[in-house]
Amino acid sequence: MSEPHIIVERAGPVLEIRFNRPEKKNAITNPMYAAMADALASAASDADIRVILFTANGDYFTAGNDLQDFAAQGAGAFSGPRHVDRFLPALIAAEKPLIAAVQGHAVGVGTTILLHCDLVYIASHARLTTPFVNLGLVPENASSITIPARIGHPKAFALLGACEAMLGAEAAACGIANAALPAAEVEPRARAAAIALAQKPAQALAITKRLLRGDVDQLLTRMREEGVIFGERLKSAEANAAFKAFFSK
Repeated sequence: MSEPHIIVERAGPVLEIRFNRPEKKNAITNPMYAAMADALASAASDADIRVILFTANGDYFTAGNDLQDFAAQGAGAFSGPRHVDRFLPALIAAEKPLIAAVQGHAVGVGTTILLHCDLVYIASHARLTTPFVNLGLVPENASSITIPARIGHPKAFALLGACEAMLGAEAAACGIANAALPAAEVEPRARAAAIALAQKPAQALAITKRLLRGDVDQLLTRMREEGVIFGERLKSAEANAAFKAFFSK
């Protein structure tokens, strides 16, 4: 039996959520979103879980959303619940610390996830990209708020509008990541940080996170606004042309 595309493991007080679809650059499918949403819900209700760590196998942290899923949604061929609609709000509203170990490239939601994490450790060579506009789409996951708030409008527009890549070293320099490291050191550093956080007073840590994060309702409202536009854009002529070009490669 093959391993799941999302591996959820408990390591004492740390819950690890691991992307495990390296043959597809860890592109995220609807079932993968379901597994991650379930993991976040489980962590929220378990007092013994103190920290959540996102990590990955392979050369990519994640290539973002699986474009086959995207294309199906745009064509109206997608049925059933969209589990991204459970995962993103749970990510934004998470009360427990979130840590990301970004050992490789992160595309789309793979980058916007990081803006909701409390600590991020990234490989120096890793590329962060948000090619939404190139696909005829728009930013998601409240990134139209979180990214400019973190790095300022000019850099945010280069990332979200011009779709320019940002290397791990720059991500650390501008505040998206805590440190840029050799790839082999990323996960051990992130895990050590998770273990250290798990030893701190849980309530004081949760309150501190809430104070630092600011208005969760504003982020959720923007996420929903982006989501409506995103859904409309999936059906647009621009997106249709972009997806056709992608799949013809």
